[in-house]
Amino acid sequence: MNKDYNPKDIEANIQEFWEKNNSFKTDFNATKNKYYCLSMFPYPSGKLHIGHVRNYTIGDVISRSQRMLGKSVFQPMGWDAFGLPAENAAIANKVHPSEWTKKNINHMREQLKRLGYSYDWDNEISTANPEYYKWEQWFFIKLLEKNLVYKKKSEVNWDPIDKTVLANEQVVDGRGWRSGAIVERKEIPQWFLKITEYSDELLEGLEDLNSWPTSVKMMQKNWIGKSEGALVKFKISNSNDLLEVYTTRVDTIFGVSFLAISPNHNILKSQKKSNPILARFIDKCNSLKLSEETVSSIEKEGVDTGLTAINPLDGSVVPIWTANYVLSDYGTGCVMCVPGHDIRDNEFAVKYNLPVIKVINPESSKLVHKEIFTGEGTLINSGKYTDLESHLAKKNILKDLVKIDAGISKINYRLRDWGISRQRYWGCPIPVFYHEDGTVYPVPEDDLPIKLPDDIDFSQDGNPLENHPTWKHIKCPYTGKKAIRETDTFDTFFESSWYYLRFLSPGFKDGLVDKSKNNWLPVDQYIGGIEHAILHLLYARFFHKLMRDIGIIDSSEPFLSLLSQGMVLQNGIKMSKSKGNTIDPDDIINKYGADTVRLFIMFSAPPEQSLEWSDTGIEGSHKFLKRLWSLSFKVIDNNNSSNIDLQKSSNMRTKIHKTIKKFTHDVFDRNSFNTAIASSMELLNDMIKYNLSKNFDNKVLLEGIESVIKMLSPITPHICQELWNNLDKNSSLIDEPWPKVDNDALV
Repeated sequence: MNKDYNPKDIEANIQEFWEKNNSFKTDFNATKNKYYCLSMFPYPSGKLHIGHVRNYTIGDVISRSQRMLGKSVFQPMGWDAFGLPAENAAIANKVHPSEWTKKNINHMREQLKRLGYSYDWDNEISTANPEYYKWEQWFFIKLLEKNLVYKKKSEVNWDPIDKTVLANEQVVDGRGWRSGAIVERKEIPQWFLKITEYSDELLEGLEDLNSWPTSVKMMQKNWIGKSEGALVKFKISNSNDLLEVYTTRVDTIFGVSFLAISPNHNILKSQKKSNPILARFIDKCNSLKLSEETVSSIEKEGVDTGLTAINPLDGSVVPIWTANYVLSDYGTGCVMCVPGHDIRDNEFAVKYNLPVIKVINPESSKLVHKEIFTGEGTLINSGKYTDLESHLAKKNILKDLVKIDAGISKINYRLRDWGISRQRYWGCPIPVFYHEDGTVYPVPEDDLPIKLPDDIDFSQDGNPLENHPTWKHIKCPYTGKKAIRETDTFDTFFESSWYYLRFLSPGFKDGLVDKSKNNWLPVDQYIGGIEHAILHLLYARFFHKLMRDIGIIDSSEPFLSLLSQGMVLQNGIKMSKSKGNTIDPDDIINKYGADTVRLFIMFSAPPEQSLEWSDTGIEGSHKFLKRLWSLSFKVIDNNNSSNIDLQKSSNMRTKIHKTIKKFTHDVFDRNSFNTAIASSMELLNDMIKYNLSKNFDNKVLLEGIESVIKMLSPITPHICQELWNNLDKNSSLIDEPWPKVDNDALV
């Protein structure tokens, strides 16, 4: 019996023990107590980082704990294997993206195994596997048949470094979410999914997600951005043309002192030819076009178009300006500007000496407000609507606009259809082709999957598929005519929006998912960073509803419970490669063992909060495990059972069962793993003192050690399994029942 605590040897022995005992295979035939726990799968970059380790440790602790409650748990792992980083790395290292990706997957898989995660590796997936992306190609064709996908020429966010399109959600502070490059705007043909047709259902479904963080639900609610307002028509002076404006504040219509239109608005095409100042401004805006997320922070600039419009209610004439903060693809591309009650409009009006008209007073005052008041209140300077409160004025004004055919009520959404085309090689091919006349045809289902060609030339700029001499050119399978494949590939979020379904049946050849396993849906517990609240989680909810509507699944939401883990910080700064402050998990594991890393991560902060990396914290976690090891072997070797102090023994049993009660409550009712661990540390201290006292009962200590080992085993599985084996137990701890509280001992 080896009494030295050697994490390397222990962890190697225990992993071999688990493999022999097939501890982590899933019983898909279970009809009761099914539990599907899933952590967000990683892009195979080559090495795990501490953020990965935190996410997957939390998921593994939850999975192991639920199995000890007698549940049949499914915890899979896979790889988000397509994407620009692999392509860029392949170009830099002169290797094929497939080779680069497979090598990284193999290394990261070994890292995950070393950390002791209880994954069912029989259900591993990779999104770059043709047997995976075959079914998303099939799914795309079904959406095409249902008119839920379309292609149009569109102004898009263009990443000049990665040379590809980005969705609005992938633009952060005006920069590409991966490259960090300042995003430009281009007009190119692009495929879109009609996510806007599901705006209301995506919004309403949030109300049923009771086990999701409020912050995540609010982020999605704001991104969908449902608002009730009015579409108002302003007639252009000396013309039959109209400008339509969407506004939620029709009660401020008497405060309109100018209209602002996008530099790309249709009415400027003729004006541009005769107005060189306007033409130069439009060209400037086109070269520096911004996303919706950044217009609020730029310096407001504009040019008077020379056109005017007529306010439909009071007949006043207002100038029409073009402004850099009005986007053509948001709303109608035209804004009614009320500088007396909108900060952005006020900045512009002050800069260009335009009128500022006050038409709303706060409820608490009838005096003209000196500052810019943006809320609702009582109308002033508004004709017959003066003295009405905003909510009543909105109704009356809209009613009168409808009478004169100058406005209608309108519900608007911030959400835009999702652009899914990417102009790069390493992604899933979009399964359509084109005849010479531009007609689009879906690839026949029998021809799926459309695989990527292996012989790729990365020496040229842009999309290698566009320049491929043979893969691009085909004969139409329907007519035999010359045809050209679509050379765009899917945005990688197209793959990651449904991977949780394929985990249930990765080898299934007759469909996207084996419907006999749909009873495992929705996912009971999902763990992922809050930074994916919109990028991934909204898309996953959308895909789930699409798949429901074409008869693949029965449920409406993918994830019942969501746990958004906090970031890992180093000196208060988020760990990242760009900041050079990352910690290599392998270095820590080599020095202290995987259990120490797992314990530190679960003990240092609640899952939802940021975790500050601490070398002393790692040392402290390691010392605790050594003390647990030392006491356990003392108890194993000790046969003392005479001259027992019954009172001390009774007190010790009370502490043991109070700890079991608290630990159980913290883990299963609160996800408060750090306080649960703290209680086990207190109990260990008490047991060490009890062991040093005279006339202790070794049976009580044995009861305490067994209880601590069981409770800590989801968190530190290697040391606990080794100690369990040394207690002459031959079972895998993951299949042991959770310790029960003896209520009599609590008295």
